Amino acid sequence: MGAPVELHSYLDPLAREVMESRGALEGFVVRSTPIDRPITFDYRHGLETPRIHGTGDIHLPLTVHAERVVRFGMMEGDAVVHGDRVVFDPQDAVAPQAFAANGSTARQLAVVLNRHEAALLTGLTGTPADQMAEALIRQGAAQVVIIKQGPMGALVHDGRSAQSIPAYRSSSVWKLGSGDNFVAHFAHRWMHEGRSAAESADLASRATAYYCQTRGFATPSGLEGFHPAPVDASPAYQAGRRPTVYLAGPFFTLAQLWLVDQARADLSAMGLRVFSPYHDVGHGSAEDVVMLDLAGIDTADLVFAIGDGMDSGTVYEIGYARAKGKPVVMYSENESDENKKMMRGSGCILRDDYVSAIYETLWTACAL
Repeated sequence: MGAPVELHSYLDPLAREVMESRGALEGFVVRSTPIDRPITFDYRHGLETPRIHGTGDIHLPLTVHAERVVRFGMMEGDAVVHGDRVVFDPQDAVAPQAFAANGSTARQLAVVLNRHEAALLTGLTGTPADQMAEALIRQGAAQVVIIKQGPMGALVHDGRSAQSIPAYRSSSVWKLGSGDNFVAHFAHRWMHEGRSAAESADLASRATAYYCQTRGFATPSGLEGFHPAPVDASPAYQAGRRPTVYLAGPFFTLAQLWLVDQARADLSAMGLRVFSPYHDVGHGSAEDVVMLDLAGIDTADLVFAIGDGMDSGTVYEIGYARAKGKPVVMYSENESDENKKMMRGSGCILRDDYVSAIYETLWTACAL
């Protein structure tokens, strides 16, 4: 059975009671440092920078001695851990710290981080992921380094060689908690089952696609029947080409303008180029704007369309793009199947969830 699983964290009384009840059900022990004000996160959607409440109180570090440990970076304080095999995710986009900076030790350490965090830790920018991983290993920061790279999956370096593992598609994307899910599954496969770092990361990537699609933790039996397709990044995309997305949607009310701004920001944050008629052409007469808008579709690689309201201009842009053979991803939450029939029949990719539509656009773009 192995050692009992323990959760060490900072918890307010209510959260502790909830976690203890869950621990009794699922077989883990909760050990916590009590806090008065829990930190909470508020999102309008899963790609938004959260509004964080309750920050400011930094508590004394937790201290953990165990054979196998998963350590996350925390806002409430720190955790000094000593273990045989340890997985560490710094979870800090501003000033990530090396695992050993607070006195933590591990005989074997795997660090899971994204390219931005790896660049901050190594001081290397615009550098291939394998070189950043090698730098972290040379610095003694870890024996295994996993650098997540969005649609290009993750690079896994075990100190001897580097291997790329894919990201996997899902029919919908629930992003919140997906990074924690990846770390948990990787840690179980690598620490408990003794699999290689690359195999553990690939299984974790599949399990994360399962989580994004179902919002549930993938059990072994659940994964058996789940066969997601890998995200296909073209050679041009891997070499650095970034496709251009034409952002089609109405921009006549405050709500419409807000959504256009959000979509432009989120597509840009994914590394895509965005042509937005509102931002790049603006309002004007038909003589002033129509040919410029259509030229934007001509030069774009694909279209992201906001379909709610079935704005006539947006519907025309969708039809024009499909006639030109351009892929179209349409985000629409409120329209009936009947209203979306022509879009579905003409080969548009339809999504009724905003975050899922943004990711579908990214996955479609990176295959071009």
